[in-house]
Amino acid sequence: MTELFYLREIFHYFLHFIFPVVIARVFFKSNWRKAYFIMLATMAVDIDHVFADPIFDPNRASIGFHPLHTYPAIAVYFLGTVFLKGNYKIAAVGLLFHMFTDFQDYYFWRLNFNF
Repeated sequence: MTELFYLREIFHYFLHFIFPVVIARVFFKSNWRKAYFIMLATMAVDIDHVFADPIFDPNRASIGFHPLHTYPAIAVYFLGTVFLKGNYKIAAVGLLFHMFTDFQDYYFWRLNFNF
C-alpha cells in the first residue's frame, strides 16, 4: 500500500513539474522555455489551499473544494485556452492542466486503488 502511495505522489509531481515541458514543446514550439516557466508559475493557484483546514489532506479532492479549483473557475480556465492569446493563453493552458492533474490525482487513484 505504501508503494502505491509513493507512486501516486511521484506521478502527481511528474504531471505538475515535468509533463508541462512536453506541453510547451508541442504547443508553444517557438518559445517553449518561456511557456514552461509560465505554466510552472500557474502552480501559484494552490494558494487557495491555505484557506483549508488541514491545508493538505491526501484523502480530499482539490477539485470542487478549494475556491480556485471549482468547476466555474475551471470553465474560465478552459475559455482562456480558447479566447486568450500569448502569455495569457499559456497561463490558461497551465491552469487547466493543473486542474486535470489534481482531478486525476484524487479520482483516478481513488477509483482504481481504493486508498
